[in-house]
Amino acid sequence: MSKMEALKLSLIIISLLLTNLRSIASSPHNHGYNVGDHVPLFVNKVGPLNNPSETYQYYELPFCGPDPVVKKKESLGEVLSGDRLTTALYKLNFRENKVAETLCHKKLEGDDVAKFRDAVINDFYFQMYYDDLPFWGFVGKIEEDSWTLEKKSLKYFLFKHVQFDVLYNGNQIIEVHAIGDPNQVVDITEDVGVDVQFTYSVVWNTTSAAFDTRMDRYSRASSLPIHLKIHWFSFINSVITIMLLIGLLTLLFMRRLRNDLRTFSTGDEEDDKEVGWKYIHGDVFRYPRNKSLFCAVMGVGTQLLTLVCSLFVLVCLGILYPYNRGTLCTALVILYSLTSVVAGYTTASFHCQFAETGWERSVLLAGIMYAGPLFVISSILNVVAVSYGATAALPFGTIMVIVLLYAFLTIPLLVLGGVIGYLFRSEFQSPCATKRYPREIPPLPWYRDTPCQMFLGGFLPFSAIVLELQHLYASLWGYRIFTLPSILFIMFIILILITAILSVGLTYIQLSVEDHQWWWRSVFCGGSTAIFMFAYCIYFYTRSSMSGLLQFSFVFGYNACMCYAFFLMLGTVGFRSSLMFVRYIYRAVKSE
Repeated sequence: MSKMEALKLSLIIISLLLTNLRSIASSPHNHGYNVGDHVPLFVNKVGPLNNPSETYQYYELPFCGPDPVVKKKESLGEVLSGDRLTTALYKLNFRENKVAETLCHKKLEGDDVAKFRDAVINDFYFQMYYDDLPFWGFVGKIEEDSWTLEKKSLKYFLFKHVQFDVLYNGNQIIEVHAIGDPNQVVDITEDVGVDVQFTYSVVWNTTSAAFDTRMDRYSRASSLPIHLKIHWFSFINSVITIMLLIGLLTLLFMRRLRNDLRTFSTGDEEDDKEVGWKYIHGDVFRYPRNKSLFCAVMGVGTQLLTLVCSLFVLVCLGILYPYNRGTLCTALVILYSLTSVVAGYTTASFHCQFAETGWERSVLLAGIMYAGPLFVISSILNVVAVSYGATAALPFGTIMVIVLLYAFLTIPLLVLGGVIGYLFRSEFQSPCATKRYPREIPPLPWYRDTPCQMFLGGFLPFSAIVLELQHLYASLWGYRIFTLPSILFIMFIILILITAILSVGLTYIQLSVEDHQWWWRSVFCGGSTAIFMFAYCIYFYTRSSMSGLLQFSFVFGYNACMCYAFFLMLGTVGFRSSLMFVRYIYRAVKSE
């Protein structure tokens, strides 16, 4: 072979390689395209604007659709999120402008017109995905026809033309919008058949925005000056609350605690009355009632704390971000299963500090303590969703996947954690010996009872996070992300710190009046913030435009599950911090 032939062969091979590399680099998997390439577009769902949970499959409305309609294979998280992606007739090839392209000719019967009119009356929107970017548009519009002395007349119109505005940078898509043309509409006020020609246009424009930041616009509302001011005000309010609580704890409790320690064993009855918490040193470490249930609370609370912290780690790593279809639900399901080993270990190890037998019952309670109520509430909500025909209704196959995941992953890991906790058990570290018979608790005024302490222990942390909680609820039951993950994580840490500080203070007050039953009360006082969170959920719903049984059920059902999780987490924080404090003061007493 001559040098010239070898050079030609080399050029041919290089050109083939470049062609293959170009085709590999241009695909939906890496979001890179060449001019004219097909870009996947899927229609997802429709629903009323004011009810985010009330969504239906796109073709529940008589839109133009392919024959047959092909459903996209969805992940577990996408199904749990209510996504039902299917193919569409729209063809939006990369960087190909289109003007008044015919989608289809369709004869709308009277029933079809009635469906579209009901959708327009309820402010129905549609959601689509283009290159994994979600975008929304409205089905139609309402106009006032005329005014009379008796009533106003309304006319309802269906958009028959949709314009897609797409922004691109190089060979990648950055942003997409869908706008119904208000000048190209069909009157659907009356239930009469009508012939409609549905059309669409596509306009491509360049942008300097980077591909890596294309998801930022979905959380742009959090970056607006007014929202940033509110976030910072909430943060500063929480920090001030912490500083005041620390100062209060230092001035009122630590100073008095030092005096109590100095007056130990004086033999003076009057001095002894001032330090009543020393009288109960033989009862303060007495094991609580319902020991198995208490250990299960500690185990599940620790598990949920681990789960939440893991979620924040995933957010910091960029794995979870707004509108990454189904990833949040998938992460929640998988992390709950994986962290069940934490629940089993914590429950069994804590139980074995009190007794070497019976830890199996505590682990069993930990397995159903949160999953049980969650399953019951989810089943009820699924029945409601099925009756509405909403996309929130889980298919039978998805339910079986969740059941099998719980049976073959969650339970084995829970048992494994329990066995490890039993094998590495240790004795309960008690600075003082426990008396055989409990000391009688003196009568206490009403403001020292559990409900009053729960009110104080829950109201102060709630007041520190209420502004951020408003944004969180707006994100959960809205279409915009109003809460920045970084600020949300900071507020979560602040909530834990405030709960711990208050629990220590309230426990000290309780012990000072010779009330030694502090174990369960520290859990209730620490978790009482969740009660205020649920009460605020009621207030949020009444102030919103949400309506209907489906939306009502989903808001209060899933908020109840979320607040219950916070009760377990914060209750665990309250007890753990109180236990550290009680051990410290009685160890200091013993050393003297």
